[in-house]
Amino acid sequence: MPSPSTLLFLLFAAGLAGFIDGAVGGGGLISIPALFLGLSSEATTSILGTNKVVACAGTTIAATQFVRSGIIPIREMISPMLAAGTGAVLGARTAYFFEGRFEAHMRPLMLAMMVGMLLFTLLKPHLGTDHTPRYSIRYQMLFATILSFAIGFYDGFFGPGAGTLLIFAFVVILGFDFLRASALSKTVNWASNIASLVFFLSRGSWLPAVALSMAAANGVGGYLGAKTALAKGSKWVRTLFTIVVAGLILSLAWQMFVR
Repeated sequence: MPSPSTLLFLLFAAGLAGFIDGAVGGGGLISIPALFLGLSSEATTSILGTNKVVACAGTTIAATQFVRSGIIPIREMISPMLAAGTGAVLGARTAYFFEGRFEAHMRPLMLAMMVGMLLFTLLKPHLGTDHTPRYSIRYQMLFATILSFAIGFYDGFFGPGAGTLLIFAFVVILGFDFLRASALSKTVNWASNIASLVFFLSRGSWLPAVALSMAAANGVGGYLGAKTALAKGSKWVRTLFTIVVAGLILSLAWQMFVR
């Protein structure tokens, strides 16, 4: 069990991550660095498994809020959720195979993707403010399923920023507005979190006391984030998305070049 001051730091990070994740995704880029900082002596897979317990609390509550809102029909969520779960299990298995040999290479890749996402969003001021689907329901679900599998794999393999990547993909590729993209991404992210969590738990890769206490804080944050997103609408979600991505870029750059 970490010291009281470290635990307080982890609880604050979990709550903030839950709020951000519930609204626009990206909570893992807050909780995972916090866990690596606070629990530096633990194995990577134990930290990833602990983070999945934490993330599942927030995504379960946030996804429930979005499903209850009816903003995306449930029938359009099922196939992407199943694909994300399958991808996440494969990703988690891959994480064990490459344990200790991939973390340093993921940060530059994430930084490049985040910079690209931020620039693309800023250069298109109306991106994601209106819901203008580009495909019929059949092809929309097909592309959503493929995207969910790919990002689900990444979520199981490493995880940080998976929700943000999902939102961006659904906005840019499918033509969703930010609110609907957030709703679909949250249910997909929930499925990938649950699937990879079961895999990590089956291997005993988690720290129960830390995970459960942080999960409570993350759940409260996720509830508040989803409620705020539904109340404020797509323009607010887009603004927060831009702020969060910019913050994540600074965080990743600091970890890579300053620490």
